[in-house]
Amino acid sequence: MGKKNWIEFDNQGKKTEEKPKLDTFEQRSNEQRSKINISKQKKGKKGKTITLIKGLGTEDELLLKELLKKIKVFCGTGGTLIDRNIQLQGDMVLKSIEFLRKEGFHNL
Repeated sequence: MGKKNWIEFDNQGKKTEEKPKLDTFEQRSNEQRSKINISKQKKGKKGKTITLIKGLGTEDELLLKELLKKIKVFCGTGGTLIDRNIQLQGDMVLKSIEFLRKEGFHNL
């Protein structure tokens, strides 16, 4: 069998070095020691429980979305970002505390 539509190339020469992010959560958590509030609430008529995470101490939407994606995978649940606050579906208070401590947030 021939290599009809196959193109080989060397990817080693074109690798770009990853630039470190200027504004990361580790830097922010050390600089700003604001209290992070984690609470659970019941919403609506059927009483669905959500976990609300407030006070992460950053204004950058991209960093918050990145953290939201990681915490959703860790907890195995859905969630959203509303007004720079993270909302997770279900009672995920203990799991979110564990995740945030692993990420370097110690002001819980």
